[in-house]
Amino acid sequence: MTEFRALVLTEADGKVSAAIEPMTDDRLPEGDVLVAVSHSDLNYKDGMILNGLGRLVRQYPHVPGVDFVGTVAASSHPDFHEGDAVILTGWRVGEIRWGGFAEYARVKGEWLVRLPEGLSPQRAMAIGTAGFTAMLAVMALEDHGLAPGAGPVLVTGAAGGLGSVAVSLLAAAGHTVAAVTGRPEQADYLKGLGAAEIVPRAALEQASGKPLDPERWAGAVDAVGGAILGNLVTQLRYGASVACCGNAGGIALNTNVLPLLLRGVNILGIDSVMCPIARREAAWARLVRDLPTARLDAATEVVGLADLPEMANRILKGQVRGRVVVDVRR
Repeated sequence: MTEFRALVLTEADGKVSAAIEPMTDDRLPEGDVLVAVSHSDLNYKDGMILNGLGRLVRQYPHVPGVDFVGTVAASSHPDFHEGDAVILTGWRVGEIRWGGFAEYARVKGEWLVRLPEGLSPQRAMAIGTAGFTAMLAVMALEDHGLAPGAGPVLVTGAAGGLGSVAVSLLAAAGHTVAAVTGRPEQADYLKGLGAAEIVPRAALEQASGKPLDPERWAGAVDAVGGAILGNLVTQLRYGASVACCGNAGGIALNTNVLPLLLRGVNILGIDSVMCPIARREAAWARLVRDLPTARLDAATEVVGLADLPEMANRILKGQVRGRVVVDVRR
């Protein structure tokens, strides 16, 4: 048996608590690939799970962590062999299955993608689910006609992990990016990622009361949902699209159909959890090619397993900027 450390969640009297515990690989769930994990990351969903919110975890004890990168330690899957470097994001790992906040994880090989050549494990997790989802959003906007020069592209929740990567990707591709944030102190950070304009969150939180507002945005990546999504739909230009990636601002969508009927706008749902492997591989290839590493590094903070409970509280309060990488070995 292999012994290792894991961050384990337990539940008592409706309260979830976290502790680093010794673990052996015979306790890991079934799967055909055992991975020695080097890094994970912290996403908004991880923050919810560590705080016992949203009924995302149904059975305890539980090892969270929706993403990880590492090296195959053992495999009976035909596509993966000992020593292969692999990435996992999604597939409800870290939710209904044990995840990456541990030094080892066992999963199905069909959920893995190879670590792209030229991408370090730390940078892979600096991208993680947030950056991967941002890339899927940009690809969806491109599939629906967005091209550089079309006009300003709005990114909501821009100082968060997904938003930071979206701003960087869009700016690097030649788009004029308008970054929405409720934290004005992050303006210089966002401009450093490539944002040309900073839009106060309050400007999008209140509806104008009109079914159609003046056309402003050639496209949008929305990581917030709620009132902000409902309002920005009325401001999209003719034929423009918004890629919907998150619900930190709520799950309700209060808008009207006139932007869709009179301007032909598109609301594009982005799901990274069950995304097919071919699309995953294409997105990771684009991330390696298109995401400026200097901007990624500037948006990254590295922590250890013991730091996660505090960081989970901070991410839920909107106090985390950019991406948080977890070095599970420290």
